[in-house]
Amino acid sequence: QVQLVESGGGLVQPGGSLRLSCAASGITFRFYAMGWYRQAPGKQRELVATITNGGSTNYVDSVKGRFTISRDNAKNTVYLQMSSLKPDDTADYYCNAFRPSTRADYWGKGTLVTVSL
Repeated sequence: QVQLVESGGGLVQPGGSLRLSCAASGITFRFYAMGWYRQAPGKQRELVATITNGGSTNYVDSVKGRFTISRDNAKNTVYLQMSSLKPDDTADYYCNAFRPSTRADYWGKGTLVTVSL
């Protein structure tokens, strides 16, 4: 059974930092590209950051320079380090795993990040 379990969400003040984690099981982690998506109330789900199995990264413009995606294949975990957080970063954050060769696609249940005073 494939599971992606996010953790690390919570309440943080503007300008603060938070690190999200996504632990994967039931997949051969090194074969998968990983991504973080977010969805704010009343808005569509948005791709935030991706990292390939080779370590190449991409970010949505609004988080460039503030967020860093990374992966630890030994721990089957992908991270999203978030800094200089803004109220507009408030959203449910979802972990995604994608295997290009088979088009397999999996999602976590999400973790809530709230940026507020």
